Amino acid sequence: MALSPYLLSPLLLILSNIFMTFAWYAHLRDMTAKPWYLAAFLSWGIALCEYPKVPANRIGFSVMSVAQLKIIQEVISLSVFVPFAIFYMNQPFKWDFVWAGLCMVGAVYFMFRG
Repeated sequence: MALSPYLLSPLLLILSNIFMTFAWYAHLRDMTAKPWYLAAFLSWGIALCEYPKVPANRIGFSVMSVAQLKIIQEVISLSVFVPFAIFYMNQPFKWDFVWAGLCMVGAVYFMFRG
């Protein structure tokens, strides 16, 4: 049974975003005492796992516009980043996360209406 492009594309984007969020930010917590170039090489290694984004976009483009794919990507980025920031980076919860999310809901509406 094949998954619908409407489901498979976001699932692959979520996987991609998890890897990219760790590649971009995890070194800020775990490697602050290490030289920046070691963090860069480790991040690049993690970022190689980010490539589910390519098939995700190709699969999604079969049923969505590029603008719709982009806004889905941004919603997923925020949805992955907020728990990462709170639980992994030990950042305090901010209501700004909620307001940003609500703005994204509005953006999704405008990209998918009509």
